[in-house]
Amino acid sequence: MPSRTKHNHLTVGLDIGTTKICAIAVESDSKETLNVVGVGTAKSEGLRKGVVVNIEKTVKSIKKAVEECELMCGEQINSVYAGIAGHHIKGQNSRGMVTVYHNRTVTEEDIRRVIDAAQVLIPNDREVLHILPSEFIVDDQDGVQNPLGMAAARLEVNVHIVTGSVTSAQNIIKCCNQAGLDVEDIVLEPLASSQAVLSPDEQEVGVVLVDIGGGTTDITIYSEGSIVHTAVLALGGNHLTHDIAIGLGTPLQEAEEIKHSDGIALSDMTDENEMIAVPSVGGRNNRQMKKLVLAGIIEDRFREIFELIGREIEKTHYHKLMASGVVITGGSCIMPGVDQLAHQVLNMPVRVGFPEHISGLKELIYSPKYATSVGLVRYGITSNQGKLNFVGDETNLFHKVSRRMKDWMQDFF
Repeated sequence: MPSRTKHNHLTVGLDIGTTKICAIAVESDSKETLNVVGVGTAKSEGLRKGVVVNIEKTVKSIKKAVEECELMCGEQINSVYAGIAGHHIKGQNSRGMVTVYHNRTVTEEDIRRVIDAAQVLIPNDREVLHILPSEFIVDDQDGVQNPLGMAAARLEVNVHIVTGSVTSAQNIIKCCNQAGLDVEDIVLEPLASSQAVLSPDEQEVGVVLVDIGGGTTDITIYSEGSIVHTAVLALGGNHLTHDIAIGLGTPLQEAEEIKHSDGIALSDMTDENEMIAVPSVGGRNNRQMKKLVLAGIIEDRFREIFELIGREIEKTHYHKLMASGVVITGGSCIMPGVDQLAHQVLNMPVRVGFPEHISGLKELIYSPKYATSVGLVRYGITSNQGKLNFVGDETNLFHKVSRRMKDWMQDFF
């Protein structure tokens, strides 16, 4: 592997997904608008449902995506913010309480102590990925965003704790390291996507972010500016492809191509007389088939996904507080009719989330399928600039997270 020259002005997000691996490089001094200077993508062949199952193939795909990004930006990439997703991700809410001793004034140490007090017992095979404070309570006064310096006798906090499989996180780091990259941090992918596609107002009044990936669908609920619920469904775009292959009797590769070229999520949007060419299995001649059949297959699977999302929302006590409705993102959302079908099933306002506040190579990445990559970069720049707030983010835990990752790898190797 060629030696790498250190460059300090790039921040790179690496989305290691089930269907694609994407690297996006942004100038680190970007302000509100991210100046994208490099993009690289590669087909992902070493993951299943968001989890690494073949390290060699994953490393190869990472190298390809990063090298393409390097060629475009003219710089060598040495470190990345890597996304993590998969069915192993779990979220739960917790509460902590401490007594304030130092002159009855809340200090940074008090804030660290109360967040530590909110942590729950985690099994040995799992690790805390994020601790996201939603609010602090100062002597029964709730809704406090930053209690630092406030007079108090008692300090409490409500947090949302996200955990994941230790081995899954270790394997992501190992793949990046073998590709010649340092990992600055591992970030929950739906948390990253939310930073790219959600507005502060949506997060404040309540919104559901649905990120439909290749192997899984991530659900994140925001209320009063904070994450209050996370869940993962083991269904995604690859299930659409498999359904098309079975339903039309065509190979998986051709089914994927048909999904992108002719896919539509609502049968009502299809001309019943329109035909499409369908390759046959075993090299037989192509067949002509009504596009309405394809639309029916896709609609059935999407309807199932949205019904499961609806059940996940309903089982939380936040389902009546989602004034902003649902924002859907991910590569599958590009398909016509997805937002209309989601609105029908969920009976809530729905929009498709595109990565916002970007410049430079905007025309290459202004798509829902790049939301996670853009969000990873935004997360990295924001955390480095110290601009994350107590509520909804984990600024004060950032260095702790970095140390945690180093400990993982020391144990791993």
